[in-house]
This record gives sequence, structure tokens and C-alpha cells, in this order.
Amino acid sequence: MAFHQFKPEKKDIIFGIHPIMEAIEAGKEIERILIQKELSNIQLKELLGLAATRKIPYQKVPTEKLDGITRKNHQGAICFLSAITYSSLDHILQEAFEKGKAPIILVLDRITDVRNFGAISRTAECCGVDAIVVPSRGSAQINADAVKTSAGALHHIPVCREENLKSTLNYLKECGLQLVACTEKGTQTISRFDFTTPVALLMGSEEDGISEEYLKLSDAILKIPTTGKVNSLNVSVAAGMALYEIIRQRNSI
Repeated sequence: MAFHQFKPEKKDIIFGIHPIMEAIEAGKEIERILIQKELSNIQLKELLGLAATRKIPYQKVPTEKLDGITRKNHQGAICFLSAITYSSLDHILQEAFEKGKAPIILVLDRITDVRNFGAISRTAECCGVDAIVVPSRGSAQINADAVKTSAGALHHIPVCREENLKSTLNYLKECGLQLVACTEKGTQTISRFDFTTPVALLMGSEEDGISEEYLKLSDAILKIPTTGKVNSLNVSVAAGMALYEIIRQRNSI
């Protein structure tokens, strides 16, 4: 995950081991924590233990990375506050099924560009997606920039942060959702697939697409037909086209 994609505002970060621990204990929604790679002391171990207990992702980085974020005494630890409150996937699925809905879950595998994520979230909210699922590590930070790009949609659509995406995909399948991967590697076009049943739509990273292990789990691997010389679309555009195909089919019933 590259942290040079945005310049965090002062209100988006907390630095210092004790202030970060206090923020966690106070129930603040933490996006992720950066820890100085060479640092090792009792206080830091307490912080990492607390982060692990609360399932807050952290990353060890060189001190230069931390110094580039703030010149103040960060004590080897900086945390980014999340601009949203994460939701429980269990509750979302239960609520959807209780209402008699065929849920639409959008799963994003390592979408790292903040603006791509914001644009996808905006389209997902417009299409009535029940939730967006992201991995706790290796995905775009949900900060003010992401919320702005989403035109505020991230305040309305649930986002679920999952520690083990493979387990989550298996869980979605066990709940009766068809796992559909959208990639240029697909052999069947999106218009030929029946999207009227409960579905989890899987979109891959900007650089190398959907992970092979997730493709193997998929019930269907679909593609968006193209006729130009460039056969791959920007992931936010591709997600929009796939989601509108789902809505088109459901509205035609």
C-alpha cells in the first residue's frame, strides 16, 4: 500500500503511542497504524497487542515515512483515523434476507487508489449495493479524499473491513451468494449471466487484477466486451458497468 497518494490533514492523524492507545480505547475508528520499523519497547508491544485485539491493521515502516507525515515527536507511531464507521457483514446479510432481498455485495480485492475507491463507492450506492467488502490490508485508505470522491456516498453505503478475504468469500458462498469475478480473463460476457439471484461481485486491483486464489473460488468469471485495441478498463469504470448490468436485469423483471 502506497501512502504517497494523499496528504493527510492534521485532523486525520494521531501520533504518539499513548494518544493512539487512548483513541483506540475511546472507540475511535482507526483506519491503520504505522509503526517505526526499528523500534521495540514495552509501550509499543502494548499498542500492537491492543491493535491485534481490535483487529486494527498496522504496518512497520522506516522512520523517514513517519517523519514525512509529521515533524512532531511521533514516538515511532502514527495512526490514521477512518472517515467512516465499518459495518458487520453478518448483520447486513441477515437484514437483506429478512427483507426478502437478493443482496448485492461488492468485494474489492486490493483496490489501492483512493479516488478509484471513491468513484466505485459512489456508483455502488447509486446501484443499491448492500455493502462493499475490503481487506484490512492492502486496500485504499478510506479518508476524507475518498469520501469527497464518492460525493458523500461513503456516508450512506456500508463498508465491511475483513481480515481474511478468502474466508469471507467462502462465507458469502455458504450464505447462498454466487461469487462472480469480473475480469478481462473471463470467457462469458456479463449480459449472459443471471444476476437476479444473490450475488457477490468481485473486482480486482488496478495493477494485476483479481488474485488467482479468488478466481478459483468464483462461481463464474465474466468479462465486459470491448472492441478497441485496449482490452482492459479502469476498475471504477468496469465496476460501474457490471453493477448497472445487475440493475438492468433486476429492473426488467
